Amino acid sequence: MALITLRRNLCHLSDFRIHGALAALRNQRVNHVHKIVQEHLCPWFCSLPPGPVRVRFRHAPCQKFHSENGNDLPPVGEPAFSQVRDWDRFEQNLKNEDEQISYRRLNNFTSSEEVLSFLSTLQTLPDAVAAGALKRICEVEKKGDAQRLPKEILENSIFQAVCDQLEQDPSNLSNATLATALQALTLSYVDPRSSLLPKLVAECQHRLGSVGLDVHSLCILGESLIKLRGPDCSAVERIICLLQGENLEAFTPEDVVTLYRILQMCPNSVHEHQAFLNKMNTFSLSVVSSLSPNLMSQMLTALVVLDQTQALPLVIKLGKHAVRHIPHFTNQELGKVLEAFIYFGHNDRFFTRALEQHVAPLCLTLDPEVLSTVMGYCGSKRILSKPILNAVAEAFVCQPEKFSLSQISELIEPFGKLNYLPPNASALFTKLENILLTHFSSFPPKTLLKLLHSCSLIECHPVNFMAKIFSPHFLQRLQGDEPYLDRLSLAQLTQLFLTSVLECPFYKGPKLLFKYQVKSFLTPCSSLETPVDFQLYKSVMIGLIDLLGARLYFASKVLTPYRYTIG
Repeated sequence: MALITLRRNLCHLSDFRIHGALAALRNQRVNHVHKIVQEHLCPWFCSLPPGPVRVRFRHAPCQKFHSENGNDLPPVGEPAFSQVRDWDRFEQNLKNEDEQISYRRLNNFTSSEEVLSFLSTLQTLPDAVAAGALKRICEVEKKGDAQRLPKEILENSIFQAVCDQLEQDPSNLSNATLATALQALTLSYVDPRSSLLPKLVAECQHRLGSVGLDVHSLCILGESLIKLRGPDCSAVERIICLLQGENLEAFTPEDVVTLYRILQMCPNSVHEHQAFLNKMNTFSLSVVSSLSPNLMSQMLTALVVLDQTQALPLVIKLGKHAVRHIPHFTNQELGKVLEAFIYFGHNDRFFTRALEQHVAPLCLTLDPEVLSTVMGYCGSKRILSKPILNAVAEAFVCQPEKFSLSQISELIEPFGKLNYLPPNASALFTKLENILLTHFSSFPPKTLLKLLHSCSLIECHPVNFMAKIFSPHFLQRLQGDEPYLDRLSLAQLTQLFLTSVLECPFYKGPKLLFKYQVKSFLTPCSSLETPVDFQLYKSVMIGLIDLLGARLYFASKVLTPYRYTIG
């Protein structure tokens, strides 16, 4: 610019076996995956540990955190903690050792081909294993926004036999198996011509009225039914009522978070369940230390959606324990955690310090959305973290093309708000100027105004763009369909105009029309002035009264000719 200075049995039908599909598949050519899964399951396999060790964290009086098992969090890239525990939880309900081994084996497969090949080696297919296989196939085939399984999977004879078995007599399925099958169908659509989904939903509704379901099954069924039938499904309200009647002590941390997610997906009835939410918020304080990074992120997101601003003790405790999880959050999870802290106005110096240690070395590999959220967190809480600001500035200079226009604005605004110029300011604002010259008309008007206003706050005055933003065309775009410009936009325009008069006397372009200029920057809800520290203001006022003898001898909040307020 002349930016000056320019910067994620056959089972209980006892003798029923799959003869057709499975036998047919055994006669097919055996591929290398098939050979591996046909190997005899060795006895040592049963001795594997049942799953990840539960980790508990405590926030010490100072800043030290510890785990009962040391540094035993799963490394980045391993299966999500909550997902592994989900499989372990269901495995405990299986009837015999063979089923448990089969179910655990399913959890290790990473492709549908492996799952289907493994199923073809089984002499019998228990219902529980069939449901687990269906779920695993839906998990590994879920890619992006794709909602339907690939055609080759849907037409596979083994897959069709699995669906037929679960569909044949749902009343013989255990509660856990029914819940797992429904959960699988929320991940990917099966053949719409199949009656599997209607039969499972009907069986679920029947059991809600006649069979005692455990808490975990109720939670899974509730969430699955919302995803499959929507929050207005009558069975959903019944499940919520049943869960409210349960003792919260019977809920595992995973069940608690699932219940939050259920209520989160029923926003229109939040007020009806607020008393229960208050109990949940209080009880959840006791399970925070047992939450995995994923569950912690989900709980914070639910608290935001449910607008639980009265649950600050829970948010604060979640913030303390989030410190230990920062290296293990995925990009999306970290973004959700930061958004929740911004929403609740929470910040913690230990969290900020851990964020600095995580963001600075990994800045070039973090998603642009996460970086913009990190900057939004720093800006909203006035956190002048030089390691974070410097790292983000370097990431922008090195890879400006990966940021969207709105993300660019979110990156730059905190520099102005915090009045900080990074060491590479010249390169930063040169890159920014080039983007503005190329994409000026593509920026949303208010986003562009905020961006240029932020630049002027750190004395990188956008002289080359003032004529454009003071033009009637831009002002009309800025106003849009509204009857008048909002107060904040008018104040930002006025400050940019004053900059052109006071700081850039060489600017000879169009001026901002008088009708767009505000008389004072000190306005309710949209003030551009830094709020006065009340304790400091009170001390100065008392001192002046003592010195001068009375309050009438001095004034405060005096408006200057340049729209700023003194005192």
